[in-house]
Amino acid sequence: MAQVPQRFFDALAVRTWCGLSLRALGRAREEIDAINVYPVADGDTGTNLYLTVESAVAAVEAVFAAHEVDAGEPDDGDGPSLADAVGAMAHGALIGACGNSGTILAQLLRGMAQVLTAGDEPAHTDGPGLRLALRHAAESARQAVAHPVEGTVLTVASAAADAAEAAEGAEGDCAAVARAAYAGAREALAATPGQLPVLERAGVVDAGGHGLVTVLAALVETFTGRAPGPGASVVPHARVPHDGEHPPGECAVEEGDGNGPAFEVIYLLEAEDAAVARLRQRLDALGDSLVVVGGDGLWNVHVHVDDAGAAVEAGVEAGRPYRIRITHFGHGDARATGTGRPPRERTQRAVVAVVPGEGLAGLYTEAGATTVLARPGEPPASGELVQAVRRAHAREVVLLPNDAELRHTAAAAAEQARAEGIRVALIPTRSAVQGIAALAVHEPERRFDEDVVAMTSAAGATRYAEVAIAERQAWTTAGICQAGDVLGLVDGDVAVIGADVTEVAATVLDRMLAAGGELVTLVLGDEAPETVAAHLEARVRETYLAVDTVVYRGGRQGAPLLIGVE
Repeated sequence: MAQVPQRFFDALAVRTWCGLSLRALGRAREEIDAINVYPVADGDTGTNLYLTVESAVAAVEAVFAAHEVDAGEPDDGDGPSLADAVGAMAHGALIGACGNSGTILAQLLRGMAQVLTAGDEPAHTDGPGLRLALRHAAESARQAVAHPVEGTVLTVASAAADAAEAAEGAEGDCAAVARAAYAGAREALAATPGQLPVLERAGVVDAGGHGLVTVLAALVETFTGRAPGPGASVVPHARVPHDGEHPPGECAVEEGDGNGPAFEVIYLLEAEDAAVARLRQRLDALGDSLVVVGGDGLWNVHVHVDDAGAAVEAGVEAGRPYRIRITHFGHGDARATGTGRPPRERTQRAVVAVVPGEGLAGLYTEAGATTVLARPGEPPASGELVQAVRRAHAREVVLLPNDAELRHTAAAAAEQARAEGIRVALIPTRSAVQGIAALAVHEPERRFDEDVVAMTSAAGATRYAEVAIAERQAWTTAGICQAGDVLGLVDGDVAVIGADVTEVAATVLDRMLAAGGELVTLVLGDEAPETVAAHLEARVRETYLAVDTVVYRGGRQGAPLLIGVE
C-alpha cells in the first residue's frame, strides 16, 4: 500500500484510500453485519461492502501493476493517471458490487469518478474538486435508487456532501474536505434511527450508512496519516440488541402484513440506456429495493422480488445479463416491514449449487437453494462460490458444483468456508441433472451426515448426458467430428455423432435406458428444437414401461439438451 498522508487526490491517493477502506471494513464487518435490519435483516451488509471494495482494490492494483510492467521501473514517474485509477476503482466496484448497500456504494464511487475524469484529465484534484466529486456521488446514488428512503446510506452521503461544501478553510485542502465530510456523515448516521422506525425499534443506526462512514474515515486517514480520533469507528447510539430482546414499545408486527419479497436478484447487464430505462419500470413493478447503477453499456442490477425468474427474464429482454445471483431470504428473515429485529440467526442447513442457465437457476432457487450461474466459457471462481456459501447464511452447507471441471474450484471454496466456521459437504455432482436428483431427496431435518449420504447416493444413481454442437473438428471417443456436428455425450464422453438434435437425443436416451431407469429428466436449452421434448416423451412412453419423464426449461445453458436417467 502507498504511504500516507497524501497531499492531493491523485492516483496514489486513490490507491491508498481503497486499501485503507478495505482494511477498515474488514475490522468493522461483523459490527456492521450485526446491525443490518434494513431493507432486509439478513446480516450481510458489512460483508457485502467489504466484497465490493475488495473488487475495487483489485481493479486499482491491476492498473498500477500494468503501469509498472509497461514502464519497467515502478518509481519512474510514469504511473497511472488519476482518471486511470478512479476509473478502475469505479469499474471494479461495479462488477463486484454485492447486496443493496454494495450496489449503492458502487454508484457513489462511480459518481466521484465521473467528476474526477471530466475535462482535461488532470494529474490530481484539490479540495474544491473533491467537494464536487462528493456532491455528484451523493446525487447519482440517489438517482440510482427507484424509491429513495431517508435514514439510509443515501441520507448519510448527502450529509457528507453538504458538510464538505460548508467546510471552512478547505480551498485547496483535501484533508479539510475529507474531515468535514466524515464529521457530517457521522452526525447524520447517529440521527438515522429518528428517520427510520425500524432502526429506532431495533436500537441501531443504518448499517449501510455505518459502512459509508467507515469508508470516509479511511479518506481522512489518506490525507492526514491518521484515522479519526479514538473511538470514532464506534457510532454514537448504535446499540446491538441481544437475541430475543425487544426495545420498549416494539410491536410484534408493523402496519401491513410484514411480508416482503422472497428473493434477492443481482446481475451484471450489458444494455443500452433506453433498454435500461424500460427495465427499471418493469422491475419496479415486480418488487422493491430496486437499485440500477452503472452506465456506458454496463450496469449492475439489484432488486428484491417474489418472482426471480421474471426479474432475470426482464434483464434478458433488456440486454445480456450475466453473473446472475439469486438468494432466497428464507422464512427466518426479519423483514424491514415486519418485526424489525436485527439479523436472523443462521439457518441450520442450506444448499449452494452451480447451475448453467437462468431457467435452472429459477428451479433450484424455488427448491430453496442458493445458486451461482455459470455461463459457457465463464466458470465461477472459488471466491464466487465462497460468497454464495456466505449468502446462504447457514451453519451447514451442501455444495453442488454440477460440473466435473469445477470440482477443484469447489473444493477450494469449501476449504475456505470451513476456515470461517461453516460446515461444508461437497457432493461431486458432474451435471445439473445430478444436482436436481440430489436436491429432490434433500431433507434439512435429517442429521447432516445422513442428508449428505442420501443426496450423494441420489446423484450417483443418476446417469447424465447432454446433446451439444461441435465448435470445431476434433477426435472423440466416437470418431472424428466436424464443426456444426451434433454430439451426444454420455457421462462426459462422446457416444454419438450426428446431424440432427432430436435423432441424436433419441439415440442417447435409448443407450441410457438400456441399462434400466425409473425417471428421465430433460432440461431444454434455448437452442433446442421445439418438438424435441414431445418426441422424447412419446418415445419413453411407448417404449419403456413404468418410466416417467419430467421436462424443465434451462434457458441459455450452453447445450441444447441435458438428460438425466435415475
